[in-house]
Amino acid sequence: MELDLLGDRQRTHHCGELRPSHAGQKVFLAGWVDRRRDLGNLIFLDLRDHTGIVQVVLNPAVSREAHDQGEQVRGEYVVGVEGEVVVRKNETVNPQISTGEVEIQATRLLLLNEAKTPPFPLDDVARTSEEARLRYRYVDLRRARMQRNLRLRHEASLVVRQHMSEHGFIEIETPFLTRSTPEGARDYLVPSRLRPGHFYALPQSPQLFKQLLMIGGFNRYFQLVRCFRDEDLRADRQPEFTQIDVEMAFPRREELFDIIERLMEKLFALAGVKFARPFPRLTYAEAMERYGSDKPHTGVGLEWTRLELPESASGALKAAPSVKVLRAPEGKHFSRSQLDKLQDLAKASGAGWFSYVKTAGEGFQSPLAKTVGESAVASLARAAGMTAGEILLLIGSKSDGPSTINARHLDEASDVLRRELAGRLRPTPRGAWNFVWVVDFPMFEYDEKERRFTAMHHPFTSPREEDLPKLETDPAAVKARAYDLVLNGQEIGGGSIRMHRRDIQQRVFKALGLTGEKARERFGFFMDALEYGAPPHGGIALGWDRIIALMAGESNIREVIAFPKTASAVDLMCDAPAIVDPEQLDELGIQIKKD
Repeated sequence: MELDLLGDRQRTHHCGELRPSHAGQKVFLAGWVDRRRDLGNLIFLDLRDHTGIVQVVLNPAVSREAHDQGEQVRGEYVVGVEGEVVVRKNETVNPQISTGEVEIQATRLLLLNEAKTPPFPLDDVARTSEEARLRYRYVDLRRARMQRNLRLRHEASLVVRQHMSEHGFIEIETPFLTRSTPEGARDYLVPSRLRPGHFYALPQSPQLFKQLLMIGGFNRYFQLVRCFRDEDLRADRQPEFTQIDVEMAFPRREELFDIIERLMEKLFALAGVKFARPFPRLTYAEAMERYGSDKPHTGVGLEWTRLELPESASGALKAAPSVKVLRAPEGKHFSRSQLDKLQDLAKASGAGWFSYVKTAGEGFQSPLAKTVGESAVASLARAAGMTAGEILLLIGSKSDGPSTINARHLDEASDVLRRELAGRLRPTPRGAWNFVWVVDFPMFEYDEKERRFTAMHHPFTSPREEDLPKLETDPAAVKARAYDLVLNGQEIGGGSIRMHRRDIQQRVFKALGLTGEKARERFGFFMDALEYGAPPHGGIALGWDRIIALMAGESNIREVIAFPKTASAVDLMCDAPAIVDPEQLDELGIQIKKD
């Protein structure tokens, strides 16, 4: 096939722009052939570009040359079209597309490039595997859904930059090549050729750099920044991701909250979403007690409460150090097998035991009746405020083992059961948006494997001032000046007021088991900076990919990233990670260890 050259021709219009007001105009369009229909005497092409689709008519009575060229065209060929905009007859109007009232009578058709048959239909992704879509991502990106998602992402980034600038923040780029910080997730390491045996690390976040910018006197900073974490992946995780990074000097938490809430208001307006401000606040302790999670979906209700046990309680019920109950108003239709599944979920998640109470006519039914009696079951039900048609779930912690671990497992079981119930009884309706700030997190959590305290957020989070005396005596009781922003059960942001004093930072490192030597080795440059007039400062990092996915109505962040990795961190399109030449490894002084 002989191809044409574009030459110095320029598009006069884009495909999706044409309307009846353009009738009679001579135009030159270019794009991809979305569909070709040959009716013998007439050939119709649906021409597509990033703005939409317009119909092109190849009529031999208008141009025999264009019609003959059209005989060679197939789907996804790249073509240029010269012609006149004409208004369609009423009976041929296509209301499914924005240009459905007009068409182009072609006088010339340029074949700019041919195309192999696409590996999957671009209008039917439901039947296409994600593996195929990622392997041929450059084809997948042509679909209207991906075009829409990435344009939404672009528009949203403009909103972020405008909003932050209006509030006195300036965008500053921070380095991608930095040093490893093992106190978080696994780093991606980058070997140094000029310093053999030494490594850079790709940043998990710009945390230290944004704090250094506050010490540098920039007052308010933000950045749409790429970050990297070598960790196990899920639908809402990628090895490289983007966040809105924010930091401000002399902060008031409520002022920061207001700035971020107003930003969310502007962003979600792009998706036609409105919600009330200010967002509700929950302490970490309240969130765990009521929902079993520090990222609760508050919109589905279904809250756990503590219930005082009847005096007649016995066996596992009596032995459980802690018992939580949840009323499910729509639970009367749960079958025995479904309740058995809930019991399996509860125990697999760490609960010591599980039971339930169902309403039955004027009374109540429960397996507990065999051990505590029907009157005690009725007392439990009335104490919980049960009404007809409801089911009451009860879970208890284990009676043996460390109490802190048992309490954590009980919270995990509470969360798992609540999510299962919400999925069955109250799936989140589209258009429901439930923001909540979770505040007053514990400063530390105990790692049984390492037998030491670790930072629940990160080691630069400031403890509450009233808890400073407990750093050495009772670290588990120290609360942090940390906060998370949660939307529909997903954490979309996390931040804190930071430590700006070296003496407090050293005490926190000590509580984390970082000796003076280790702390100096990893964070010496930062500790030195704190001695040069570091102001009080704080900020937040917002998960940009998650936010865009929620705005676009997508359940997987890969749908709003141009070139994502698979769940196993593989780039199918580029076939990465890949083996490199031995010469490259030799130059870096690296040898591959083989099992």
